[in-house]
Amino acid sequence: MPNKPARKPARVFGRTPGASRPNPLDQAGVVYVDYKDTELLRKFLSDRGKIRSRRVTRITAQQQRRLSRAVKNAREMALLPYATTR
Repeated sequence: MPNKPARKPARVFGRTPGASRPNPLDQAGVVYVDYKDTELLRKFLSDRGKIRSRRVTRITAQQQRRLSRAVKNAREMALLPYATTR
């Protein structure tokens, strides 16, 4: 049986294995996501006005639910735009 070359260890998107990215809400010390805080909410919206996914924003599931509720309330109050189709 011929000798196979040794395999390189797997790397995850160029990061070292086991390194986690920080949670931006925890770093900022945000406990309550307020719908009136549009500066914070805009960081979690795309340029088209869509809410970014948890995978992209690096927040927890509970924080994502609170964030989406705050964004929807802010849209209803005309503080943030709805998603555009163009």
